Amino acid sequence: MGNRIKSGLGRRIALLVGAGLIAGPLIAQTAPTPTPSPSGTPGLVQAVPQAIPLPQLDQSQAASLVTMLSEARYAHGLVHNASTASDPENNDALVRAALDYAHAVHAGRLDPEDFQSDWGLRPAAYDPLPAFADAVKRNRLQQWINSLPPPYSGYDGLKDGLDTYRRIEASGGWKALAAGPDLALGASGPRVLALRQRLAVEDQQIIAKGDKFDAELVEGVKRAQRRYGLNPTGTFAAQTRAALNVPAGDRVRQIMANMERWRWLPQELPRNRIQVNIAAAVLTVFEGDSPVASMRVVTGAPGGRETPMLQSRIHSIVLNPPWNVPAGIAAKELFPKGADYLARNGYKVIGTGANRRLQQQAGPQSALGRYKFDFDNPYAVYLHDTPAQAKFASYDRLASHGCVRLEKPAALARLLLRNDPNWQPDQIQATVDGGKTTRVPLRAEDQVQVYLLYWSAYMGSNGMNFRNDPYSWDKTLATRIERRSAVKAGSLSAR
Repeated sequence: MGNRIKSGLGRRIALLVGAGLIAGPLIAQTAPTPTPSPSGTPGLVQAVPQAIPLPQLDQSQAASLVTMLSEARYAHGLVHNASTASDPENNDALVRAALDYAHAVHAGRLDPEDFQSDWGLRPAAYDPLPAFADAVKRNRLQQWINSLPPPYSGYDGLKDGLDTYRRIEASGGWKALAAGPDLALGASGPRVLALRQRLAVEDQQIIAKGDKFDAELVEGVKRAQRRYGLNPTGTFAAQTRAALNVPAGDRVRQIMANMERWRWLPQELPRNRIQVNIAAAVLTVFEGDSPVASMRVVTGAPGGRETPMLQSRIHSIVLNPPWNVPAGIAAKELFPKGADYLARNGYKVIGTGANRRLQQQAGPQSALGRYKFDFDNPYAVYLHDTPAQAKFASYDRLASHGCVRLEKPAALARLLLRNDPNWQPDQIQATVDGGKTTRVPLRAEDQVQVYLLYWSAYMGSNGMNFRNDPYSWDKTLATRIERRSAVKAGSLSAR
């Protein structure tokens, strides 16, 4: 076969290029080789690039690989719509298509410059060429393809959801529901029929006929509200209508964005860890890779106070922490309220003139409450207690300046310190009651990884769950995935 792939495979490769399946950072194909210096000086050499041969596929392998990549065309959310491209027809073009697809589905579609500063998660460096070459040598290409995606049930659930919502979109999606008065038990008319038809697209328990808002429809509305993170009242009101009116294509892109974020995670998460879902404002504690505790949290408000995505390790707990107020918050929100307000709320002005800063003293008024959980990160964010408890009862809990406020900080502190004989519950409580600021370092074996993640779409026991995209990160990320796919497709097709 030589370096030419025959029998129409080139056209199928072109479709893969056009679909963006061969997009992502290209694998370097050169290496330095010693070459005599132009000066002729004995013993001196200079590095000159020399091509590293790509694996040579036999015709059966080439045909199989094209089929595998074709079947994966949209399965991993690397593009939304297909496009056209030029028609590479040689062995190296197909190999590069496979390598580029592998990089995209294993380590993410984005290039480093595509990341926002507050997207602090970064995928590990990954070179697919060695494993691919071994798969070619041992004729195990299918096993290689299967090994590429993130090995998590959360990712698999999104992949299934992507397929479902692609089919919904392809069949026409759903009609937008008209505005009007709230609908509840006992209502009737055309708007109730339209609501039934809309819910039935995602909920097989709903009968898409009839114009009566009966008990069955109440339960259907509640199921939808739970899937969309809304208060399950069973009444069809403005928030529920807004969630149901998001187009199916936007839901596809939302799933695409969340699949990409899974690809930024390490291939094996620590079995003991803390995860915060920023979008859903929920913290979950995992032990032995199983959830053992969860609580509501308050995360950053949109518009410049977003909680960043990051990975770190909780290394200490501060009991009775003071709050060193960030300069921007002090200048914009606190100093304008005047000296009397600052004094009443336990703030102390430190320094003078342009260098002055604010510190709120430890105690019941402290914005950090009685507990602060520290982990290294460049954003100066942390987990902490709060005296403002009312927000935890809300379904909309994005209201902080970027840190994560905890509903049950004392329980988390006891959990993290339970194996430290010096910090059993009575000692923790006595220290808190004493009011003195005390930093409690976690023993090395008790330090725990913490992940702040932005999961706005995930598969649950009730089907696909969606949350509002409060930071507009889904739209931004999906756009960058498609743009990067198009750029890389054009780069490869030009070779």
